[in-house]
Amino acid sequence: MDKPEFETALREQGYQEVADRRMEPNKTNPEHSHEFDARLLILEGAITITREGEERTYHAGDTFAMSAGCLHTEQCGPDGVRYLAGPRYRQKAAI
Repeated sequence: MDKPEFETALREQGYQEVADRRMEPNKTNPEHSHEFDARLLILEGAITITREGEERTYHAGDTFAMSAGCLHTEQCGPDGVRYLAGPRYRQKAAI
């Protein structure tokens, strides 16, 4: 998937913003979760995501999605990683 296709898909799925982000080579983010759904498109480098005991490495052109609250770790490759990130905050139900 390329950048324009990814951005179009995000908008169609209710993602309101897209951020161009980087992580340094060999950086590790310990287990954590986010308060938003996330979709990423890897532009350069590689990142390994471990969630629910499964490890997967994503390279340029790969996309992945993660639901809010999903515990995971992130490990960058030796060249770091650059990616587009789309967060989508869930609306709280009206009472």
